[in-house]
Amino acid sequence: MAINLYDMTHDFEEVLRRSDEFKSLKRRYREVNVDPETKQLFNKFNDLHMELQHKQMMGQKIMHDEIEEVQKIEEIVQQNEKIVRLMAAEQRMSMLIMELNKMITKPLQEIYGNFEEG
Repeated sequence: MAINLYDMTHDFEEVLRRSDEFKSLKRRYREVNVDPETKQLFNKFNDLHMELQHKQMMGQKIMHDEIEEVQKIEEIVQQNEKIVRLMAAEQRMSMLIMELNKMITKPLQEIYGNFEEG
């Protein structure tokens, strides 16, 4: 009997959507987005982080004033309970995905690990 990984993956997608981690992330994201001021702050924080991350990946220098701006926004973000809860939910979801990725790639790790040893 052939295993259809795509069907299993679609089933897994539904399981993930029903997980406590996903439900919490979705709820926290909704909380941030229904509050216009919090949503604007969160988007500004995210946009700035993505911009600096892009600069880093492109090998561009990050200026001192950009670092200061990020630090100022981070201070404000840390005082916003809704954003703090969202970031905690994001962290839990990220950890879950990392653990699942380890499980998914374990067969490959075993192959390459054994190949190097043998």
